[in-house]
Amino acid sequence: MKLHDQTAIVTGASSGIGEAIAHELAREGANIVLAARRSDRLEALASQLEKKHGAKTLVVKTDVTRRDEMERLVQEAKDEFGTIDILVNNAGVMLLSFLKNDHVDEWERMVDVNIKGVLYGIHAVLPSMMEQKHGHIINVSSVAGHEIFPSSTVYSATKYAVRAISQGMEKELSSSGLRVTNVSPGAVSTELTQHITDSEVKEMFASRPMNPLQPTDIANAVVYAVTQPESVNINEVIVRPTNKVM
Repeated sequence: MKLHDQTAIVTGASSGIGEAIAHELAREGANIVLAARRSDRLEALASQLEKKHGAKTLVVKTDVTRRDEMERLVQEAKDEFGTIDILVNNAGVMLLSFLKNDHVDEWERMVDVNIKGVLYGIHAVLPSMMEQKHGHIINVSSVAGHEIFPSSTVYSATKYAVRAISQGMEKELSSSGLRVTNVSPGAVSTELTQHITDSEVKEMFASRPMNPLQPTDIANAVVYAVTQPESVNINEVIVRPTNKVM
């Protein structure tokens, strides 16, 4: 149990990758602070983590687009567990659409969640980590932050931004004792695609069957990064499916 007595905050923990990350960090002995808007799902997950892994948990209903709520999340985690050792900025939305279809509200939503949510998490946790001179921030980007495909223009822009934030943090914090890892998943079997409203994009996805990764594949990459020796900083992890027919 390499993370025994360490405390990890996981945003977007109510489903998919966030839920899997919570399980795998708990398996390694970490205290888990679960953050998302769907508190009923968080409560159910907390119960699973406690029964399956013996983990200590805290549920904090949180909207990552609200700076005050992210500040409250971090404060409640500190009040409960004393320190915060790991922040996983996982919350994100993937509202793919073609620019010509003018889904402006969805563009704004992606900017708010995917960029501002990450920045608010960093803002809330960084002072404590700097004071204790250790900590690990995981930012979940996407392979869409490395390359752009039709309908991903705005989504890719937000994920490129997450990578830029991660790279800037690496340089600024390199001598502080803090570590930063950017994790870029490829196609993963989650509910993200269910939130797409652009009918043309839905048709495009329906005509391109894939063999996606599972959320646990990404969770394992996160555990790999955070369980390295303190002298090792895994800056970037890209995880893609092979698309091999099983």
